[in-house]
Amino acid sequence: MPVNSRIPGLRELGVGDRRTRIAEHAGADTAAFDPRNGIGAEQADQMIENAVGVFGVPLGIATNLTVNGRDYLVPMAIEEPSVVAAASNAARMARGLGGLRASTTGPVMIAQIQLVDVPAPEAARFRILEAEAEILARANEQDPVLVELGGGARAVEVRAVPTASGTHLVVHLIVDVRDAMGANAVNTMAEALAPELAGLAGGRSLLRILSNKADRRLVRVRGEFDAELLGGPRVVDDIVLAGDFAAADPYRAATHNKGIMNGISAVVLATGNDTRAVEAGCHSHAARDGRYTALSRFEKNTAGNLVGTLEVPMAVGLVGGATRAHPTARAAIGLLGVSTALELGEVIAAVGLVQNLAACRALAAEGIQRGHMALHARTLAVSAGAVGPEISEVAARMVTAGRIREEYARRVLGELRGASA
Repeated sequence: MPVNSRIPGLRELGVGDRRTRIAEHAGADTAAFDPRNGIGAEQADQMIENAVGVFGVPLGIATNLTVNGRDYLVPMAIEEPSVVAAASNAARMARGLGGLRASTTGPVMIAQIQLVDVPAPEAARFRILEAEAEILARANEQDPVLVELGGGARAVEVRAVPTASGTHLVVHLIVDVRDAMGANAVNTMAEALAPELAGLAGGRSLLRILSNKADRRLVRVRGEFDAELLGGPRVVDDIVLAGDFAAADPYRAATHNKGIMNGISAVVLATGNDTRAVEAGCHSHAARDGRYTALSRFEKNTAGNLVGTLEVPMAVGLVGGATRAHPTARAAIGLLGVSTALELGEVIAAVGLVQNLAACRALAAEGIQRGHMALHARTLAVSAGAVGPEISEVAARMVTAGRIREEYARRVLGELRGASA
């Protein structure tokens, strides 16, 4: 069924009622979002070593997102206040102008085989390239199912890399991994090819593993954001200036990109994908020209609206790992309703862009602390011991007083309980 990601009043509902409303809108099973139905200690023990329990992270749903003409309700696993609300609000600002558009270069990953002690690196490079057809055939023998699905090894590249210990020969195996993240597939191929490549080079193989610099697997997202909803022409201009600052200065770029990753990592985690791999890929892409810079750009168009663009590597999958083993991750993917890893990557990148826009808007307008600290007040209220309706009351009093601190939360809670005694 078509999903309508616009759900007014969702934040006013209780947690259980939100799950019900989300299920109604998406036609998806949200039972696994109940912590009682997530993984337990026994399942955790099968997933990692020395398991002692399960660490819970809040799971929220971002609304209002439209990508390539389709609506998505997006699960986000994150502990930081304001992120889910900010992403939902920024997505709303693009919704009336058609939402976001996304494209991708394909599900291609790189396996690296390091060859050392090679006596004549350039001649060895030629020998390996001459044997490309045999190398690809050998690689594809390692994963016939991937080949049947339309994927497999596509090309061989060889680089002579000068290092402090001499010239190393590095072979890149270019692999279409289809709907997998791809680490297991490319690592298996690299391991199998290493002895043959070492023989061709006349040296020995050392590292055989994928690269998380997934620059053959890029997602590009763009969106137009309504100037009036953003706060007017001055806010649009100031967001452009803030974006230019991030593009020029690595100190600002690091924080700017952290805002992008607030959105990206939250969806990657919720869907059981590898947050560390995606983060490594994105940050390496930010430094691809030898200088760390912003991953996104903001411009003003002739209509006076803000246009945002974002390009990031996005190595995520729908098969294997926690995407299948974790019931909450399976439910999150079911809620999204994506049919390919490419579609999942496009949605994740779109969330990164709207989250980034929301943060830049807050910085350029009222400042980041106003909204963030108002939401953080609820966390402090819980830390102070507030329960049930007390949480909202303590948080509201803290915001009114402008004192968002835990010791003040404890004082307010004591006064509130004393008045009701």
